[in-house]
Amino acid sequence: MSDTIKILLAEDEPALGQIIKESLETRNFEVLFCQNGETAYNTYLKEKPELLVLDVMMPKKDGFTLAKEVREQDKHIPIIFLTAKSQTKDVLEGFEHGGNDYLKKPFSMEELIVRIHALLDRTKLKSSNQNLSIGNYSFNYTKQKLVIYEEEILLTHREAELLFHLYEKQNDILDRSLILKKIWGDDDFFNARSMDVFITKLRKKLSKDKNVQIINVRGYGYKLVC
Repeated sequence: MSDTIKILLAEDEPALGQIIKESLETRNFEVLFCQNGETAYNTYLKEKPELLVLDVMMPKKDGFTLAKEVREQDKHIPIIFLTAKSQTKDVLEGFEHGGNDYLKKPFSMEELIVRIHALLDRTKLKSSNQNLSIGNYSFNYTKQKLVIYEEEILLTHREAELLFHLYEKQNDILDRSLILKKIWGDDDFFNARSMDVFITKLRKKLSKDKNVQIINVRGYGYKLVC
């Protein structure tokens, strides 16, 4: 049985798409290369790839629309957006449509490959559907919920994503700038304020166990202490 990972690449610039395809294939990925969103969606339905790399601006169907349709079929497949857009609202829109990561053109192939491996590793852990212990809470990323004393507390996709990163760095500092870039796509002021709101929401949902805290480490980031 082959261990080759199947990646769907949707990119409307033929030259760039071919460069990405060939670079990924040298790393033992199988690449399904499509040049518009409509063909990419049909290929996704037929081939069931394990990760998507989507250009945002494409003919027939843009990357955001494509991601939204894919998310209706699969809530957990990793999606990386490629785009020349750099405004904060575009980054936020990408994550709201289910993107897991965001690369602004131009980018290095090494950076793309590192991010692909990181997403695949995290997806493997998340899809195991195991319950993670956070104090007296049981955290299930896949089902996006916390359970404490038989009470279920539902999380949004972004809350679950942020809590998972905090869990991975449990009792250690989660770098503020790094997590902003991973989840929000940019570490600018507006995204930072948005993350502060999500941290406040998570603190409230974790407040039933007084031994669980999310501490603000000024100038550095946050620490989940259990």
